[in-house]
Amino acid sequence: MLVRNPVLVKGGVTSGKLVRVACMMFALWAGKTFPVLGAERSNPNIVNIVNFIRLLEPRDPKITEEVLYETVVNQVKLMDAYNLKGTFLLQYDALMDRRYQKLLGGLPKDQYEIGAWWEIPQPLVEKAGLKWRGRYPWDWHADVGFATGYTPEEREKLVDVYMADFKAVFGDYPKSVASWFIDAHTLNYLYEKYHIVASANCKDQYGTDGYTLWGGYWNQAYYPSKINSYMPAQTVENQTPVPIFRMLGSDPVRQYDTGVGHNRQGVITLEPVYRFGGGDKEWVDWFFRELVEGESMEFAYTQAGQENSFTWDAMARGLEIQFPLIAKLRDEGKLEVQTLGESGAWFRENYKLTPATAVTVKDDLGDSKLKTVWFNSRFYRTNLLWEEDGTLRIRDIHLFNEDFPSIYTTGVTTTNECQFFTLPVVDGYLWSDQERLAGLRLKAVISGEEVSITGGTPVIRSRKRGRLDISWPLTNVPGTLIMVLTEDALHVALKGNNQLAWFFELDVPKQESLPFKDIEKQTVTGVFEGYQYSVQALVGGFSESVGQTGTFRILPHKNVIKLDLATDIQKQ
Repeated sequence: MLVRNPVLVKGGVTSGKLVRVACMMFALWAGKTFPVLGAERSNPNIVNIVNFIRLLEPRDPKITEEVLYETVVNQVKLMDAYNLKGTFLLQYDALMDRRYQKLLGGLPKDQYEIGAWWEIPQPLVEKAGLKWRGRYPWDWHADVGFATGYTPEEREKLVDVYMADFKAVFGDYPKSVASWFIDAHTLNYLYEKYHIVASANCKDQYGTDGYTLWGGYWNQAYYPSKINSYMPAQTVENQTPVPIFRMLGSDPVRQYDTGVGHNRQGVITLEPVYRFGGGDKEWVDWFFRELVEGESMEFAYTQAGQENSFTWDAMARGLEIQFPLIAKLRDEGKLEVQTLGESGAWFRENYKLTPATAVTVKDDLGDSKLKTVWFNSRFYRTNLLWEEDGTLRIRDIHLFNEDFPSIYTTGVTTTNECQFFTLPVVDGYLWSDQERLAGLRLKAVISGEEVSITGGTPVIRSRKRGRLDISWPLTNVPGTLIMVLTEDALHVALKGNNQLAWFFELDVPKQESLPFKDIEKQTVTGVFEGYQYSVQALVGGFSESVGQTGTFRILPHKNVIKLDLATDIQKQ
């Protein structure tokens, strides 16, 4: 991540013994195959090793330009040792430094890709004929160090200068341009004039470093709306055909809830500098096991690597854990290590529109019984979490609409923070407090009392493209809950119990946060950021809740619920 002081990175130590499930046995269960080395893979597990490079680090005088340069030298040495492909992305000041030009220019092109890291330092601004407003020659604030702080016309000048100098150094334009966030205008311009094939942005996070990207396509990659780089598009006509890959490798179980009740989240990711996360062998082994064994529908993805600002001393231990494992899984045919540009070209060859994908954790760390599924499509995302007590909490549903604009597409931010959002239906982070977590919970009325439904181990598989099937055997009542997630709808049915009065209830401690305007029998309508949107019940219906933290209930009809999650929007 960007402005977390590398000197202040803290870590933790995980405990408990991981139970490893045999890969091929799981594959047969999940309907997913792992071919032998060299065989063609229909559902690849892709790793991009992306290291991005800054020339200087103004926050710590001990992190000199030489320290930053030697960090990159050591990254190259370690990647070479395991014959790993990778992508180095250069901030403009590093691009113009002869040390990096010589080092990166001498790397084999079939192994390494050189691209652009789109943070805006002083030399680039001044060469574009603009005035530098930063506190330092590189300033991480959103109104100075990113394209969001400049007008669309100024953004084009910045791009033109960078691209001309990149071509002068390396002989061609970069295929990949990434950043913590890139506005839609800049992304369109990079595609239309310079024909980039891949981009990347930060993982979903709230408030971390002053950057909020919340409610988006949770992992893998998506085609963005032409008017909102964070919003997946629904149509070819209104998308920028450059896939944006989500960076950093979020912990699918813990990242979402970390920091609940505070103004910003913590960080639990594959980044090698974190002792609990990418710097911990137990966590890394678990993360990659779930990556290659979990149901992903189309392809699994993660980004490894680290920016040089954290220095080699901080990241070496984590990378020395990760890179041998990545190489081993590659050699076993379980991972494909690609450059970012290769992944972008592969995505564009295989998908005309953003596909439906999933991130699945069937076996959590240590003794934890938590299980989770993230489902993403071009219409919505949702997250299901099976908790320690055997209950199910749908902790997130956000809707996508390509007509929902970002203020940064044409506007200029004047603060040191930025915010990117989609349309909330369930927000288990923002609507929770430290005492109670928000979410849709499965309940039933038994003998006049409300009871939480519990179950055993869910079976999660994709039998058909664009569709995720979940079968959850219940334990405190007879029956099996069947959930089918498709690109634009959520289907739920209870099998084997025609007598149970069951329903989902949206439990929200922070009622003041809710966007809902109307709760009607067939429709729930919300207003967010000046736009109205809705969820329609095609089977079943809605009713208002009775309790203090309840919001609405979703009631079945003949044991079936079907929700339409492809929403239209209307400006208010």
